[in-house]
Amino acid sequence: MVAARTLLMVLVLTWTSGCSYAPPPKRQADICQVFSQYPDWYDYAVKSQRQWGTPVHILMAFVRHESSFRSHAKPPMRWLLLIPLGRPSSAKGYAQAQDPVWGEYEAERGRLFRSRSDMEDALDFVGWYNHKTWRELGIARTDAHRLYLAYHEGRGGYRRGTWKKKPQVQRTAKRVAATAAAYKAQLAKCESRFRCDSWYQVWPLCR
Repeated sequence: MVAARTLLMVLVLTWTSGCSYAPPPKRQADICQVFSQYPDWYDYAVKSQRQWGTPVHILMAFVRHESSFRSHAKPPMRWLLLIPLGRPSSAKGYAQAQDPVWGEYEAERGRLFRSRSDMEDALDFVGWYNHKTWRELGIARTDAHRLYLAYHEGRGGYRRGTWKKKPQVQRTAKRVAATAAAYKAQLAKCESRFRCDSWYQVWPLCR
């Protein structure tokens, strides 16, 4: 029993010690620089793309505009004079996923070791959400602008057209689409550098 407890503690400590969070990339406007700084992020994005269908450049554009690649991002605290009133939503992490939809995601994908502050989980979440948007609303998974409107407002809000009365949301959706287009063009010139860059990837399976 003691040996089992000791082993469990070692496993937990090993796992938590690997959960140090990376600072945001220095050059976020260039996806080649982002992946050069964090090559594992490329692998995570490709994995999500293969699972759910949203292209790498759109996944990364979502994360950039949701959190500026900050692992513990949260909406700003609201204040009344010196009295904290709380945050406007429960959104947090790379993908700014809110509690209800993150709970739905965990129920489908499993809760064990999943975190909104983990890039692999965040990219899987964005891909999963956009896959559902495509199935329910028919929005192409290559349409970054409309996908983001449905992501921000929720699929029900998108159906009701809530975004039509929110100029800021519309502007952000346009910026997401512009970033996705820039990332796509940049990635076309550098993506070959990030394929087969890990010991477990074997050519031609990782092409």
